Amino acid sequence: MTSLPGGDSARQPEQRTLVCARCGTTAEATPLTWTYSVEGGVRRHFCEACSRENIRAIEGRLDSDRW
Repeated sequence: MTSLPGGDSARQPEQRTLVCARCGTTAEATPLTWTYSVEGGVRRHFCEACSRENIRAIEGRLDSDRW
């Protein structure tokens, strides 16, 4: 019997739950409508509703603490 190169590590990556950094909404996979930013070296995800409500601040590259 043969196996794939890499053994068990060749399995699909596990899904992780994302949490909106602003309102706490959760999603099982990264929805295409969510956005993210890197603030202080940390990636922060934002749901569609929070992204839409704060699009001008996002476009102006303000940190989410200033929204």
